[in-house]
Amino acid sequence: MTRTMPISLWDVSAEERDLEGRLPDGETFDVVIVGGGFTGLSTALHCAEAGLSACVIEANHVGFGGSGRNVGLVNAGIWLPPTQVREKLGATYGPRFLQRFGDGPAMVFDLIEKYQIRCEATRNGTIHAAHAPSGFRDLEARWKEWNSLGEPVDLLGREEISEKIGTRVFHGGLVDHRAGTVNPMGYCRGLARAATAAGATISTGVKVTSLAKSNGTWSVQTDKGKLDAKAVVLGTNAYTDDLWPGLKQTFTMIHYFQLATEPLGERAAHILPERQGLWDTAPVMFSLRRDNDDRLIIGSMGKVIGDKSSGLSQRWARKQLSRLFPDLGDIKFEEAWHGQIAMTPDHLPRIHVLDEGLYTPIGYNGRGITTGTIFGQGIAGLLTGMNPADLPLPMTNVAAVTSAPLMSRFYNIAFTANQFIKGF
Repeated sequence: MTRTMPISLWDVSAEERDLEGRLPDGETFDVVIVGGGFTGLSTALHCAEAGLSACVIEANHVGFGGSGRNVGLVNAGIWLPPTQVREKLGATYGPRFLQRFGDGPAMVFDLIEKYQIRCEATRNGTIHAAHAPSGFRDLEARWKEWNSLGEPVDLLGREEISEKIGTRVFHGGLVDHRAGTVNPMGYCRGLARAATAAGATISTGVKVTSLAKSNGTWSVQTDKGKLDAKAVVLGTNAYTDDLWPGLKQTFTMIHYFQLATEPLGERAAHILPERQGLWDTAPVMFSLRRDNDDRLIIGSMGKVIGDKSSGLSQRWARKQLSRLFPDLGDIKFEEAWHGQIAMTPDHLPRIHVLDEGLYTPIGYNGRGITTGTIFGQGIAGLLTGMNPADLPLPMTNVAAVTSAPLMSRFYNIAFTANQFIKGF
């Protein structure tokens, strides 16, 4: 398959090599997985390790969707504080979800260690920074909840957090010691390598065009041929198309953009000196981290407008870095990109049962690395006899979010306005 332009900095800087494979036309598998991102590759790896024959079908290349465009924060939990998780999921699933997702970073880093995945893994935590006093009050409430559960999360005031970040702009922050950062494309390619070594098949540059079931077997038709499978998993999340009717209407799709500076060396030594990844409490969230080559990667909600050297997004990024680190001086940007995020109304992910033997984990709300890895393992468990009641949350049927198209357009306008306001 001929590659076009890189989709992100991570596509260029990942040490793990890209993996390509042809479709094994006419073969039958225990499971066919649509989508070569975190979810699909974790599913393939865990299925293959359990003795199932698994084939991943990716329309572009491994990590082409949100997985290769991710910020790279390996966060524990989800957007919601623990109390709300328990309220929404109940007395059985609530505590289990909190435990599984709290342990999510450890699962990711254990896989990285086990398969020696080269992905710039850093386990120094992440920082949730308070953009205002109101943000700090929210973080304080979250800290009390996590603290009551015995989780290693610290609440730091303005002075302490300024030492961690290298700026006094923030009003405090939560440091989650369970978390860390990776090069997300490196992690994705490493999962692909591990899955292949375990016996899974990965086919790239192949688009699935239709699904049909007959006598308990799924026929997976592609533009390169056909496969049969006992089960099918759709691991496309925010890049879901119309392959299965109504699935794309189950979430609100938003964009998230990032720009990466040139390597800054000692100029950036005071910025996130322990290399935690950061995101803030503002309604229109922004993120910041350093990579192994001392680039700063800054991002926020919305699309890239312009490119890495000119346009609104570049002005926004330049102004934000100047506000945060006025002594940084003039900088150049090497890459600019954006990806898609699937947001659910209640900020909880889903595992939908679309038909007998047809599943889709979806609606990750910006927590793709841990969620995709956890759900991949969970789907593999289902396919090897695990009781569905042992999943981190109950499986559900598809329910359309009628406001999703309108909300997607609204957010796109709002995020563009935010760039415009903060870029001048």
